[in-house]
Amino acid sequence: QVRLVQSGGGLVHTEEFLTLSCTGSGFNMDNYAVAWYRQAPGKEREGVACISSNDGRTTWHLDSVRGRFVVSRDNAKKTSYLQLNIVKPEDTGLYYCGVAVVANQYHLCTRPGIVDAWGQGTQVTVFS
Repeated sequence: QVRLVQSGGGLVHTEEFLTLSCTGSGFNMDNYAVAWYRQAPGKEREGVACISSNDGRTTWHLDSVRGRFVVSRDNAKKTSYLQLNIVKPEDTGLYYCGVAVVANQYHLCTRPGIVDAWGQGTQVTVFS
């Protein structure tokens, strides 16, 4: 059974931090790139950050989160992390992880149809 289980969402103040986790099972996650998307109320799902397969040497971050968020992966734990180091109210939304076999991280983070499987999503709410 292919599964992506997410955790780490919650309620956080502006300028505080949060780490989201995405753990895969039922497939060889090492060979898959990981995408992080979010969806704010009334808006389309948008790519936030992506990381390449295996050693994760290639990453892509949305302009509005670059320098504030960091995507990483720990293959020993079959997990990708999205570190929200400095949050803003506009970061509020449902955050989803997904996996795909792809080399181009820009494509992965701008073409959600590429994603093969999605996690269940986790809510992040930022308030001042």
